[in-house]
Amino acid sequence: MAGRLWRVDFHTHTRFSGDSLTDPEALVAGARRAGLDRIAVTDHNTTEGALIARRLAPDLVIVGEEINTAGGGELIAYYVREALPPELPLDEALRRLREQGAVISVSHPFDRWRGSAMGEALTRQIVDRVDALEIFNARCLSMGDNAGAAALAREHGKGLTAGSDGHTVRELGRGYVSLPPFEDNPASLLASLKQAQPGGRLSGVWPHFASTYARWRKRF
Repeated sequence: MAGRLWRVDFHTHTRFSGDSLTDPEALVAGARRAGLDRIAVTDHNTTEGALIARRLAPDLVIVGEEINTAGGGELIAYYVREALPPELPLDEALRRLREQGAVISVSHPFDRWRGSAMGEALTRQIVDRVDALEIFNARCLSMGDNAGAAALAREHGKGLTAGSDGHTVRELGRGYVSLPPFEDNPASLLASLKQAQPGGRLSGVWPHFASTYARWRKRF
């Protein structure tokens, strides 16, 4: 990988996720302060925040979505043109993402502490139907869970994504990949992901408390 590599956080959230209070404007400013070359805004089951952030910073933001499927855990996708609603059957969610040309990954697939994780058995069943796996998620509490996802991705020759899973500005850049620069389209991104290398550090427990507070504040 000759030349300067980009540092990209492929998993971030705004207040349009139910467990975040971060405005898109603050996310964009925080990403620039963190020295990130690109970020994917991947709110839960919506692209509204990503579209706002993209309008603010088209040179920085990739429109993505983290999708909760019915009984199948979460998918995460990039260059999403039409947001998917939550609780679609996994097969239908994969079909709809493929039809719109999105790059499809699986977020924190082996995370044993999150009920939204797909888990090893199901991830293995669908690994040939996705483009990439998230092999480092800074909100995972165990490096072993990230390592398991990395091993599976490499076993199947998948693209590698990583991210902070940042719901707060402080988290941005705690997880990322270094990869060759890519053009602003799915095919170029996918080619670059095949050469990606993960970086970052685990965030620990405190971000989960921040998300719990965000959910509580929005509810009450």
